[in-house]
Parts: sequence; structure tokens; C-alpha cells
Amino acid sequence: MPLVSALTIAAGRGEHLRNVVLGFQAQTRRPDELVIGVMQDAPYPDLPATDFPVRQIVVPRVNGELPLAAARNRVAEAAKGEVLVFVDVDCIPNPSLVADYAAAATPGRGLVMGEVLYLREGMTGAGLDFARFDREGVRHSDRQGPPAEGFRRCEDYRCFWSLNFAMHRDDWDRSGGFHEGYYGYGGEDTDFGRVLDDRGIGIWWMRGARVYHQYHDHCMPPIHQVASVIRNAEVFAGRWGHRTMEHWLHGFRLLGLIESCRTGLRILREPDQDDFALCRQEPDMPYANTRRVLDKLQGVEADRRSSRAREEEVAEAQSDLLRFAAE
Repeated sequence: MPLVSALTIAAGRGEHLRNVVLGFQAQTRRPDELVIGVMQDAPYPDLPATDFPVRQIVVPRVNGELPLAAARNRVAEAAKGEVLVFVDVDCIPNPSLVADYAAAATPGRGLVMGEVLYLREGMTGAGLDFARFDREGVRHSDRQGPPAEGFRRCEDYRCFWSLNFAMHRDDWDRSGGFHEGYYGYGGEDTDFGRVLDDRGIGIWWMRGARVYHQYHDHCMPPIHQVASVIRNAEVFAGRWGHRTMEHWLHGFRLLGLIESCRTGLRILREPDQDDFALCRQEPDMPYANTRRVLDKLQGVEADRRSSRAREEEVAEAQSDLLRFAAE
């Protein structure tokens, strides 16, 4: 079996990180190490005991914002394993995750993405009950489900999401890692997916390698991160000739937070309490959903929300936001 390095990045979220560590300790095939990219001033104290080494690497913030792309690169560079398993700090690994990825992430395979189930508030309070997580966890309505078995090629690089994936070291080295011009919130995942697509490195959905996303209060679209989303959308445009994150940008525009003008995207105002009330994830919601907010803002009836016509309508409405002012 290849050496497997489990990798995560974190800032705050101490209880979430403890659950991640406990999840790796509960593996049927434990990782050979866990490397944590720490995006805060000091390492985490008193993490749970494990049968494998845990290393913490402090990654400085950029202009006070989280260096998500750089942190993933630093933990990958520090890792000793042949298989690199990336799990976000809010995702608890199922006990078979390491074994699943060790078998799947072979040289030349490319990037493989395992399953994700979302947990409601309070579901981790009594410890890691994986059977309950499987029963009560839900899939994200805007994300593709896993194949019935084996692998399915992901034909759209925009579907890559870094919360749960693995690569063999050979393929990671071919990719060059995440572009570190992104910091704060948004854009780095889509850019990495575009790089993989550009270099002919496959992206795959796989059955297994499941994680359970721990509840935390969140907003979609991410109105608490408007400035960094806009900045990173323009970084992407500078690299690829068009913007990304148009779904979020469309939501910001409908809310009156931004406008698109001749010189680029411009912030009109800060989000207020009403905006947060509309976009915030509530305790009974396992995940936040931008589409729910778009439908509510536009008064879309329930029977139209999942229709093909509605998909086309949203795509057309946000298409102008892809255009880069420098063109």
C-alpha cells in the first residue's frame, strides 16, 4: 500500500478540527501522517492523541485574509506520502476514506473526489456516530452525486470542490498546485480545476471516500465576503480571459450590493441585517444554497425552481458577469 498523507487547513474551528483528527484515528487504514496548515498565529494545542504523527505548519495570512491556496500548497509540499488526501477542517472522514483513496489515487488517475453528506446542527455533539451520519446526512442539491459504483469522469472543471479530494503525488506535481494569487474567499478551486483541464489531468467523481460536513453558520451567496469574491473573480479573469463565480456575483447584484460597469465590478454598499437574514444558513438547514436566495429574490414559484427553463434563465441572467472589463 502507498504511503498516505492526510492534509487539512484550518483557522479557528478548534472543535471541528478535533473531530477531523478523531475521524482519521477511526480509519480502517490510518494515514501515515496528518499535516495541518495553520492559518492563524499559533498551532492548535491539545489535539486528540493519534497512532500517526501530526504536524502543524503555520501559514501567514495575506493582507489579513486567509491564504487558502497557499496553505494547501504548503501542506502538500511538507507531506511525505505518495497519496495526498485533502479534507477541509469542517469535514469528518468516514472510516473507509483513507483506504478508499489509497486504492483510487493511482499515478496518472488525476484528481478524485469522494462523497459528501451534510449534517444538521448538533449532530456531532455526542461524538462521532458514523451510522447516524449516514442515516441523517443529506446531499447538496446543487452538487452531483457519486456514481453507483467505481468512477465517473467529471466533464466540467467548474465542479471541482476542494473540501474532499485526493491525488497521487505524480499528478499533483504535474498540476503545479493551487495558484497563490487567490486569497480570502473564492476562486482558487475553479482556477485549479481549469489548470487540470488545461493540462489534460482528469477529474473524477468516485463512489466512497465519504466525508460528513459539520454544521456551521454560513451565508450563500457569501455576502460576508463580497470584496474578496470580486477581487478573486478579477484575478481569474486576468489569467483565463473571463470571470468566474458568476452565480455569486449575480446574487450580489440582485441584492444591490454590486454593479458591473465599464471599469469592472463595483461595490455599492455593505450587506445589512435584511441581507443576512435572507442568505444565512439556519439551524434546520444542513447547508446554505445560493439558488434558494436567487429564487426568493425573483419570486420564482416552487414548481419552476428545478426546471430546465429556470436553469437557462439563470445562466442567461448572469452571463454578462463573465465578461472581463479589460476586453
